[in-house]
Amino acid sequence: MLDMLPIRTGFIRKLLRLYRNSSFHTSNLCTQEENKKTMKMGGFEGFYLSVVLNSLLLFCHGGTTSSYVRRLEATADMPLDSDVFRVPPGCNAPQQVHITQGDLEGKAVIVSWVTQEAPGSNTVLYWKEHSCKMQKARGKSKTYKFYNYTSGHIHHCTIKNLEYDTKYYYMVGVGQTERKFWFFTPPKVGPDVPYTFGLIGDLGQSFDSNITLTHYENNPLKGQTILFVGDFSYADTYPNHDNNRWDTWGRFIERSTAYQPWIWTVGNHELDFAPQIGETKPFKPFKQRYRTPHRSSGSTEPFWYSIKRGPAYIIVLASYSAYGKYTPQYQWLEQEFPKVNRTETPWLIVLMHSPWYNSYDYHYMEGETMRVMYEPWFVKNKVDVVFAGHVHGYERSERISNIAYNVVNGICSPVKDQSAPVYITIGDGGNHEGLSTKMTEPQPKYSAFREASFGHAIFSIKNRTHAYYGWHRNQDGCAVDGDTMWFFNRFWNPIDDSPDDDS
Repeated sequence: MLDMLPIRTGFIRKLLRLYRNSSFHTSNLCTQEENKKTMKMGGFEGFYLSVVLNSLLLFCHGGTTSSYVRRLEATADMPLDSDVFRVPPGCNAPQQVHITQGDLEGKAVIVSWVTQEAPGSNTVLYWKEHSCKMQKARGKSKTYKFYNYTSGHIHHCTIKNLEYDTKYYYMVGVGQTERKFWFFTPPKVGPDVPYTFGLIGDLGQSFDSNITLTHYENNPLKGQTILFVGDFSYADTYPNHDNNRWDTWGRFIERSTAYQPWIWTVGNHELDFAPQIGETKPFKPFKQRYRTPHRSSGSTEPFWYSIKRGPAYIIVLASYSAYGKYTPQYQWLEQEFPKVNRTETPWLIVLMHSPWYNSYDYHYMEGETMRVMYEPWFVKNKVDVVFAGHVHGYERSERISNIAYNVVNGICSPVKDQSAPVYITIGDGGNHEGLSTKMTEPQPKYSAFREASFGHAIFSIKNRTHAYYGWHRNQDGCAVDGDTMWFFNRFWNPIDDSPDDDS
């Protein structure tokens, strides 16, 4: 009977021989009822056929592994004298300017910057376009030490009570070397306001990082806010976690972060836990340099929080903070999902760093324990899409879930689930650790598309029912999509939106 089976490789045959020669119990492969049926097919041959069929379910081929072959080159950090790291001219000039959302609903902005020589002014002047009325807000500044490094004066100032859908100018360095920037506030929270997000992860500060950021800036779809899924500067990969590389990274990204909000997610490279040099406070540089509006969503830490922006409700999770039952993050998330009103913010987006579904060899199953804890909530609440980083490549999943498993039933394979999110790994920003090129083979069925290339993505929400998603590899023209998908909202339009559904 084995010779009649249409198996193209010897893997299943070897598996069956292993079963013949062992006392391995079959409860993890099929149910007792199924075992009874197969035994009626012809004794042990029926049993072996059930093993084959279950194995085929577990190991069958999935979606597309891109045929695009990227020329493999060393990914090196830009030297310290690169123009993108240049300190702005002027006495004690503000540098590393960046903004992020400052409240739950998008009517506040946190402005941050660094002055190197002296504290300077903590004031931010701001005004609406075409207005002569200038307003001011005052912030605070502080420095920190990390091993043998002392930071400049890091300023944070929150501008509140802004008007929606308005262009504002703002100025820092007041009374000394003044620098002027601008930003747009989001439209009022509502179900049918269009809004476009950019997506970048694991950026670093290599030559490829610069290409990624430039490619995003030139994308004709024009992202209005960046959803950043973690791993910022990679300073921790330098001797003694050289924090000067936090400064160079801040100057490198200022050309974007000073003009549009970046929504921050922490990754493993933000931990900066280095007891060998006396640094035992995790996330120390991140907490000093970057702010999130975590208190406005009831979070106790800046690593997990939520915001509303236009038609989207965005939940940010921390892969490297405790997330088990009874922990602060668990309790916060449990209380967070009931707050989501899909008639107000129809699009439910989750950001994290470590992916739950990943078919690369790199970081394989590192997100598994968090998935087991939280995935039932994602399915119950019909999350539309989950963006993660960590793996230095690109991958998009089918809508799948794996929530039926317990230690008794042994049901441990992902299945298609139209209430589940699409999982997208976008850790391909270009950092100096290079690309993840080794993938599990054959491609799992839950994996719809994967490619080891650097790039960025755009998630463009059109209305309450539809959003257009495109991934852009760095080697292509700015308007070229390497992977695309029309998303149908899980609350308002919960039909199958698989681009290449062959089921």
